[in-house]
Amino acid sequence: MAVYHECPGGRRGGEVALSPLFARPGEKRVPRYRLNDDSLLPDTAYQVVADELIADGCARFNLATFVTTWMDEHADRLYMETADKNMIDKDEYPQTAELESRCVHMIADLWHSPEAKQTVGTSTIGSSEAAMLGGLALKRRWQQRRKAEGKPADAPNIVFGQNVQVVWEKFANYFEVEPRYVPLEGDDLHMTAERMLPFVDENTIGVVPVLGSTFDGSYEPVADICTALDGYQAKTGVDIPVHVDAASGGFVAPFIQPDLVWDFRLERVASINASGHKYGLVYPGVGWVVWRTAANLPEELVFRVNYLGGDMPTFALNFSRPGAQVVLQYYQFLRLGRGGFERVQQTCQDVAVHLSGAIAGLGPFELVSEGRDLPVFAFKLKDTVDTYTAYDLSRTLREHGWLVPAYSYPPKREDLVVLRIVVRNGLSFDLADLFLHDLERSVEWYANLSGPMPRERDPHGGFRH
Repeated sequence: MAVYHECPGGRRGGEVALSPLFARPGEKRVPRYRLNDDSLLPDTAYQVVADELIADGCARFNLATFVTTWMDEHADRLYMETADKNMIDKDEYPQTAELESRCVHMIADLWHSPEAKQTVGTSTIGSSEAAMLGGLALKRRWQQRRKAEGKPADAPNIVFGQNVQVVWEKFANYFEVEPRYVPLEGDDLHMTAERMLPFVDENTIGVVPVLGSTFDGSYEPVADICTALDGYQAKTGVDIPVHVDAASGGFVAPFIQPDLVWDFRLERVASINASGHKYGLVYPGVGWVVWRTAANLPEELVFRVNYLGGDMPTFALNFSRPGAQVVLQYYQFLRLGRGGFERVQQTCQDVAVHLSGAIAGLGPFELVSEGRDLPVFAFKLKDTVDTYTAYDLSRTLREHGWLVPAYSYPPKREDLVVLRIVVRNGLSFDLADLFLHDLERSVEWYANLSGPMPRERDPHGGFRH
């Protein structure tokens, strides 16, 4: 969540003007940053909020976010009908809990769990919470093992690539685990097995490869990393588990790269998290984490409460949270099946490859990735382009309504500044061609400049997703 320190106010002032078409006689303004003294008519309040939201960008034109921005009308109807359900209250809403259980088992089967029928897993508020839970289980299992061996358990570390999503930085900070970042070097823009090994030792609670880097959509080599850790164990006796952060790739790879071995087919993979509200095709508010076996989730982390009625085991950072998105996840699984998911994700990848190929042919760009792992790709300006920057182009595309982030890579490759496009369900070939038209117009405009654009740092300090 964002951390707010003061009312932004600024030129808009501290009050919101009301439309005379909807307000009662005499009602002209309401406070912007404190509660109004009295009630407004629902039509008045609705119009104020609706007018404010016009300033938001068009979700379908948002090529920055991985998060689902469109579902069909049947899903929208289910969303409205289940908006009041609290996922934590499984005694009051037993059928919603049943749908959650079905989803967990479906996902476990999708990821080749050796015990899919007895799977241990849970829904979460998103893949970030799911990642935190996976990390906590790694830490607790490591502590238990160290104590059983009579060894100190006060200096845990966790290993991931420098390109890792910010949730893992948060996990390490919040739960006092030393983060060890495998740096990016040259053309290696994510963690590799060879560069990972020097960072592990007996205090490593786990290694976290990412199935779908947020920087460029590429998959880290999970199987190679597991093989390297097998060799490390054979040499040292130290058994280091792997947690796969499949926030995006967990609902892509099984359908369009089914022969890629990254999941529970690898014995070293102890747990996997994914985001239902990314390529799981559900509106924001749901993630999933599944453990290989019950032994991979320490029982002491599971709490049981009965004050909502009935005995209720729970392992979560949140307590009350929406149940509607879990219902929508089940709806998507039921409606699409394997064939439907394959068609949706393959179409997304086809659009991504179409876009990346066209952009590569425009002249001023070089591809960093093509969209052949996730349907996500990044591209950069050629070194010969010196009249404008990726940040300039990002701002110009925003003038056409398109949200395309520009950002620099992490340390050791900070020189690499890219733009990234995420292709999600809903970005059709027609919309992609409309984007290409606007991109071509922007490139043409910059080509006609008589001199370079004024130089300035990225006003947002780089893009963080």
